[in-house]
Amino acid sequence: MTRVAVIGATGYAGAELVHILAGHPDVRLAILTSRQYAGVRFDKIYPSIRGIVDLTCRRFSADEVCDLADFIFIALPHKLPMELVPDLICRGKRVIDLSADFRFKDASIYESFYQEHTAKNLLVRSVYGLSEVYFDKIKDASLIGNPGCYPTSILLPLIPLLKADLLDTSTIIADSKSGVSGAGRSPALTTHFCEVSESFKAYKVAEHRHNPEIDEVLSLEAGKPVDITFVPHLVPMTRGMLSTIYADTVEKICREDIMDCLVSFYSECPFIRIYQESMLPDTLYVKKTNFCDIGCRLDERKNRLILISAIDNLVKGAAGQAVQNMNIMLGFDESAGL
Repeated sequence: MTRVAVIGATGYAGAELVHILAGHPDVRLAILTSRQYAGVRFDKIYPSIRGIVDLTCRRFSADEVCDLADFIFIALPHKLPMELVPDLICRGKRVIDLSADFRFKDASIYESFYQEHTAKNLLVRSVYGLSEVYFDKIKDASLIGNPGCYPTSILLPLIPLLKADLLDTSTIIADSKSGVSGAGRSPALTTHFCEVSESFKAYKVAEHRHNPEIDEVLSLEAGKPVDITFVPHLVPMTRGMLSTIYADTVEKICREDIMDCLVSFYSECPFIRIYQESMLPDTLYVKKTNFCDIGCRLDERKNRLILISAIDNLVKGAAGQAVQNMNIMLGFDESAGL
């Protein structure tokens, strides 16, 4: 039984990790940490887990965490993980970080959108945790930069088509909608019920921090610079994410060509569901699951592809994908606990 720690267990992503790991057949929750709720039982903060998890949250101590856990998840805001991870890696622990701190290969890109990176030497060692695409690298990794929710919903539909050179990369537009839990658990005016209810709005247009993350991965996979237009929206629901992606095809192709490419690429991936018939992805059908549903339409008059994907932003977009990555790293069944 592998002993696991969740650092930052009381945020939405951390709590989702606790819920998933509590039912995992091959691991045991050994320690949960929280700055705000140190000394409080986890089931007092999240009563839904009462009778399942009886651990009391502790303040973070590297010594305690390393003594009690073999494998460590970090679910803290960016900047904090880069201060903790070097010591944990030096102590021989395997780590999955859910922040942006270890997602980038190019530190200058990270620093232009976040802040100075104080653990640049680990970026070469870190593996981007897009499970279905980087399975072989994840398997041998000691440090995973778990992808953001928006990037997951956009990269999974696009990467197979870019690798097959089916799309004009200069024409890609991603229009994405997220539930409010994507903003995290800390209270803020913009996510107050009265501000969000009956509201549907775009935000951080042309300046969202996930845009460079998406561009870096797409550029690596396409073998040339890719710079997409990305527009996120906030919708008045708790969880779920739908991305509608537009791109021109490089030549006149049919919808079957797109379907064949996607189905072939993800043929052995248990959490990718390709909609081949008339039905299209819906956030309702992925809620509280680790699935990414992908469908498409092709406007043959204009050679324009419309890709649609749906994920649960807290599961496949965060905690679920992190557990999937842990399963790959530890040699468990990829879908264990999920």
